[in-house]
Amino acid sequence: MTGQGTLLRHVQELMDGAIAEIYAERGMPEYRPRFSAYVRTLVSEGPMAIRDLAKAVGVTHSAASQTVIQMRRCDLVTLEKGADARHRIVHLTPKAHAALPLIEAEWAATEQAARELDAELPVPLMEVLRATVEALERRPFRARIEACGGLDSQA
Repeated sequence: MTGQGTLLRHVQELMDGAIAEIYAERGMPEYRPRFSAYVRTLVSEGPMAIRDLAKAVGVTHSAASQTVIQMRRCDLVTLEKGADARHRIVHLTPKAHAALPLIEAEWAATEQAARELDAELPVPLMEVLRATVEALERRPFRARIEACGGLDSQA
């Protein structure tokens, strides 16, 4: 029996895997699909602290920090100390700027492909995902699990 988490991960792998193949075929095998939101944010907003970048992209500070480190290893961003020693300012590199036409083209094509996928589904995936996030923000999944009981007797 396949669990919900397994199915969610599989859908993500199928979609991200296809995007990663496109980058690999175009000479960027190290590029990860999740980098695009960071690159596009830095293009539109300019250099910013990791904390601000995390907020703009919609991820945790920890997730943004890990992604930025991966992007730095790929020579897509540099980090500079901010006014406060605790802050690191993220800047795009010339390599990232050179890749912008491909990144923007992929983003637009991916959005179109996602709309086409949504049209094939009984309920658009994006609607389901947004509604799921909203429901979990109203009542976290942990609270839902605990309300089901049965865990109190487990130590």
